[in-house]
Amino acid sequence: MLIGELAERAGTSPRTLRYYEAHGLVRAQRSPNGYRDYDESELRVVREIRTLLDVGFGLDDVRPFVACLRAGNTSGDVCPDSVLVLRRKIVEVEAVIDRLGAVRQQLHSQLTQAIAHREKTCPRRRT
Repeated sequence: MLIGELAERAGTSPRTLRYYEAHGLVRAQRSPNGYRDYDESELRVVREIRTLLDVGFGLDDVRPFVACLRAGNTSGDVCPDSVLVLRRKIVEVEAVIDRLGAVRQQLHSQLTQAIAHREKTCPRRRT
């Protein structure tokens, strides 16, 4: 299939597909006229890439998943290298959650102090 068809079916742009190809994630054959010709299997690869990027993986993180699909697996996350990336990403996400929890606690504390201070120093108007 041509790049435009793959882009449409994958919900992305030809420019994005060329970018993935430049990074070695997507493979295209060249027709005699120089057009990119993609195998049907590249659709699954592009969808896997898009799914992983959408949840915060980087291009380097995506490589093991693509390799896993290319090895003939029905899913890109069943290979040992993919599992390692998933585990690492979970640790990263948990660290972000912990940091955000600390920020939330600090903001709640700051708000509580600000309200208490305001009630002491800003008398209410009587009407």
